[in-house]
Amino acid sequence: MNRRQFTRTTLAATLAAMTLPRSLHAAGPAGRRYLSTIGLQLWTVRNPMAQNAAATLRAVKDAGYVQVELMNTASAAQIAPLARDVGLQITSSMIDWTSIVTPSAANVPPLSDALATAKAHGLKYLVFGYIGKGHRETVKQMSALAAAANTFGRQCREAGVQLCYHHHSFEFAPLDGGKTTGWDVFVGEFDPALVKFEIDVFWAAIGGLDPVKTLRDLKGRVAQVHLKDLAKGTATEWDEGKVPAGAFKELGQGGLDMRRIIEVCDETGVDQCHVEQDQSPDVLASIVTSAKYLRV
Repeated sequence: MNRRQFTRTTLAATLAAMTLPRSLHAAGPAGRRYLSTIGLQLWTVRNPMAQNAAATLRAVKDAGYVQVELMNTASAAQIAPLARDVGLQITSSMIDWTSIVTPSAANVPPLSDALATAKAHGLKYLVFGYIGKGHRETVKQMSALAAAANTFGRQCREAGVQLCYHHHSFEFAPLDGGKTTGWDVFVGEFDPALVKFEIDVFWAAIGGLDPVKTLRDLKGRVAQVHLKDLAKGTATEWDEGKVPAGAFKELGQGGLDMRRIIEVCDETGVDQCHVEQDQSPDVLASIVTSAKYLRV
């Protein structure tokens, strides 16, 4: 994408966001609290980032975001200086899930590298947010993962960093003949002091959970929240790879009650929120639409 194309796309995004409905700013102090630190998970803009990272980060800042959540600690050395150059803060980063699940496999980055990156860049949170198929089908697998997360979470706490787990929807699928779910294992076996949750309201809803109830049930255990909207009428889907692209909506364009979600985030002690939209035909327009929704 050249500079002219990038500018034209950004302008189109701004114009597209000019006639959005009123919403979260009316949520009062809770809404204003999260607006002051509102982030964007950079997975949302992964394609334009690959073309021109500096220009994309400028567009993120211009859209009204205060911080960004890194896609991976491996990119921190490149992305963090660019983000800070345009005035974006960074407090959180994803880490490679294989570092926890298959640490002895070839070419898997050691967890010590992720922790060193967090310390070097002043991150508050490290987040692992995926488990590949073949590693999540039994209670035994999920229990072993919870134990490994607790071990790394202890190392993080000793370094002044909080480890979090970002779920998708596969965690809500029945395991071992329907006796339990991976989610039940994690809620029961993550040490609440060592591993917090980063709740994604889209993935919770499409997995069959009520995001508001989930936040309340986990009061004190949710450090961060991903805000993304879900198309009305979307069926429950536990296989994340089968979720249709059209299910991912900008804030205010789907069926989730974002105002109430934000209020409950505040009530239950959530530290910060990040907008994320996994799929969009025009991601730069989408991030402006979501930011506008939060501020109107």
